[in-house]
Amino acid sequence: MTLWSATDAAAATGGTTQGDWDVDGFGIDSRTIRPGQMFVALKAARDGHDFVRAALDAGATAALVDRIPDGCEDAPLLVVGNVQTALEALGRAGRARTGAKVIAVTGSVGKTSTKEMLRHCLSSQGLTHAAIKSYNNHWGVPLTLAAIPVEADFAVVEIGMNHPGEIAPLTAMVAPDVAMVINVSAVHMEAFADGVPGIAREKASIFDGLVAGGTAIWNADLEVSTILARQGTVSFGRVETADWRLLDVNAGSDNTSCAASTPLGPIMFRIGAPGAHFAMNALASLAAVHAVGADVARAALRLMDWTPPEGRGQRHAVLLHPDQAPVDLIDDAYNANPASVGAALDLLAATHVPRRARRIAILGDMKELGQTGPDLHAGLAEHPAMDTIDMVHTVGPLMRRLHDAVRPDQRGHHEDDTLRLAVHLRDMVRPGDAVLVKGSLSMKMATLVEGLRALDDAKPKG
Repeated sequence: MTLWSATDAAAATGGTTQGDWDVDGFGIDSRTIRPGQMFVALKAARDGHDFVRAALDAGATAALVDRIPDGCEDAPLLVVGNVQTALEALGRAGRARTGAKVIAVTGSVGKTSTKEMLRHCLSSQGLTHAAIKSYNNHWGVPLTLAAIPVEADFAVVEIGMNHPGEIAPLTAMVAPDVAMVINVSAVHMEAFADGVPGIAREKASIFDGLVAGGTAIWNADLEVSTILARQGTVSFGRVETADWRLLDVNAGSDNTSCAASTPLGPIMFRIGAPGAHFAMNALASLAAVHAVGADVARAALRLMDWTPPEGRGQRHAVLLHPDQAPVDLIDDAYNANPASVGAALDLLAATHVPRRARRIAILGDMKELGQTGPDLHAGLAEHPAMDTIDMVHTVGPLMRRLHDAVRPDQRGHHEDDTLRLAVHLRDMVRPGDAVLVKGSLSMKMATLVEGLRALDDAKPKG
């Protein structure tokens, strides 16, 4: 399926083409590029132009560049004045030419899980587009928009931020029919002098980009909900005034059952993953499904077989010994902040373990918390779920504060980096244990997930 022809891409960006080509998608990593895609030579930690030749050799159909790299003089290229500016132009053109109903999602935690819920729920009701990864920044959002098929019925775009003033221009590019703020919490605190209220104002700016007649959906349970509230919009939460109100949540061993009252009447739905923290995002997703005119009952049924994406609560059974219970590994390693760590600890506390097995938390530093960071790490020791957690292993200088604050009988290994902790993994877990791994992305906690999964006795050894 052709997504962009050379002619159309040049018209959208004002660039010039080398060769006659068409592409069916985009890639930014020469190591994972696939045939048919356009390689976008972004300039970030490294200059993507240095990898254009490798991307083309790996099968990329064309490359978006602002200079012709050595060895690419006759290559299929789209040459523009600036790659980032051209990418944004492609994103705006991709949004303008599609008739899809577009949903924009932001929040301090759970954006990607909510995006994936919406993709899953809507995909049975029409062609649904969303980025495969967590593409929510100044290059991820236009990449997502540029890749929307013209014939798509629905599109879901995740929007994130690290600093004030980032969300509004991204939302203007997205021009969503529905915009959602799923939650607001203490994340990126060092960039906001007034703390959570400032974060709430930044999140609320997602509503400024709504198309005429669009729907704003916001969480009514927060201390800063009044900052999010808009006249004539849609709220969700547990409070009595919420339009979509969560009444009951029962997290089982492999699913979560929920009951809610809605403008459509009472509904019950089941999420195909354990975790009470998924319930609110699922309810918000159903409200968004309704707002784009899709069938809520069908979407609720689809939630039954939804599972969280990798690194965001995905579970793995790790068999240490063939005749004993597996380790229940909860991979929540993609990112962390106080709210998401608290939710993950609640999930671990609610996880059933066999007799003599343990609940174990392996936690890495939570970044970008500013001066409050050390106290917020130490404060995790007071989280109610900690009463049921048997062992806490920690990684990073900030998590040293938690290591020192937990009960002596809970205090496990502490190391400053994941590689040093990884050497202890074999001794840290026993058959039947439930093990949570969580930390900020820069802590590379996924290394520990990979190390634990490698202990599986059922995997072929080579």
